[in-house]
Amino acid sequence: MTEEPRWLTDREQRAWQAYRRMSLLLDAEVSRDLARRSGLSDPDYDVLSTLSAAPEHRRRVSELAERMLWSRSRLSHHLTRMQQRGLVEREGCERDGRGAVVALTEEGLRTLEAAAPPHVASVRENFIDLLSPAQIEAFAEIGETVAAHLTGRNTCERSSRRAG
Repeated sequence: MTEEPRWLTDREQRAWQAYRRMSLLLDAEVSRDLARRSGLSDPDYDVLSTLSAAPEHRRRVSELAERMLWSRSRLSHHLTRMQQRGLVEREGCERDGRGAVVALTEEGLRTLEAAAPPHVASVRENFIDLLSPAQIEAFAEIGETVAAHLTGRNTCERSSRRAG
């Protein structure tokens, strides 16, 4: 016997559609602003900002691919383009000799430092400053809950937060 789908209520459908529309519009606007103001794409900025936060501004290519939800092949092609622009460089992995490490160059760091202020201004203008502190807190909790589910992290932490 086939189980009947749990259709969305009107309220749930409204929330889902609002999220989908917001996500598409917000991503497009912030991406346009980033490209116009800095010449960087979203993946460029993601690579640069991830590397800038890593110890010694380096990360294994496999870890970076996992974080970006990209195949190593796709990331490798993107890194080649970034390397040609002098933003990153690849190195062998000293620990095991098999993997590759990608490192932020001085030019990459300067590029990120120049791109960050207008990028955060776009995020503020198109998202953060439109919301109340309570909405920002709710949005953060929602995002963390969904991301934790999708990444398979421990659900006990979420349950204890809700119970407390």
